[in-house]
Amino acid sequence: MNCLEKKLVKGMVLGVFAGWLLTGCSSGYSLVGVEGGRIAITDKYDRNPDSEALSILKPYQQKVDSTMSPVIGHSAKDMGAYRPESPLSNWIADVLRQAASKANGKPADVAVMNMGGIRNAMPEGEITYGTIYEIAPFENALCVLTMDGATLKELFTEIAAVHGEGLSGASLKIDKEGNLLEAKVNGRPIEPKKLYTVATIDYLAEGNDRMMAFRKAKSKTLPKDALLRTLLMDAVKQCEQKGQFVSAQVEGRIKVSASN
Repeated sequence: MNCLEKKLVKGMVLGVFAGWLLTGCSSGYSLVGVEGGRIAITDKYDRNPDSEALSILKPYQQKVDSTMSPVIGHSAKDMGAYRPESPLSNWIADVLRQAASKANGKPADVAVMNMGGIRNAMPEGEITYGTIYEIAPFENALCVLTMDGATLKELFTEIAAVHGEGLSGASLKIDKEGNLLEAKVNGRPIEPKKLYTVATIDYLAEGNDRMMAFRKAKSKTLPKDALLRTLLMDAVKQCEQKGQFVSAQVEGRIKVSASN
């Protein structure tokens, strides 16, 4: 590790520590300059670790490891997230729909989770807090919306255009070009004027990730203390308490057909 790289590592650690100190007291210090550089993210530092840098990071690493390493459940198999449908995206969407049903006191019709929000796979075997943080690293929270059938179909059209997202409670048939051919909720055709309850995360509820139809929702609520990450952890713990492994399948929720 060269001189600049050592300065950067030390500076990042000491900067965080200094930030913690300065939040609780005033200081006469002021920033007079900033030095920066570009460091390639490779396995270089794993192969040639710097002992001085490691000694600085060690207490922080121990604290993180003690928080993230406890086992909270088990997975029956490796589960990834991919389009048009995947085991992990199905599981997360199911968790969202179940949480919305509990929060509202009545069944939620549909749940949607974007593939881009799922940042890692679920490995077979032990599930730790760290596993869930890697899958859901963002501070996304459950959002429950009310949408009429016409708007819901617009949403499904947007999902078809990107060739699939995490989906629960609904089934779509799309073609290879990303056109929506058919959409059903709970096995029934969508009624344009009927109101449907849709669960998702707050990020998507604002119309992000090409899901503009969410902006047309008739109502929107954010249940208290319902971070996605917490909901996933709770779901894993519930399975563990029942002696069950976390598992999900590809069920044909989104089918790709030849163009008509």
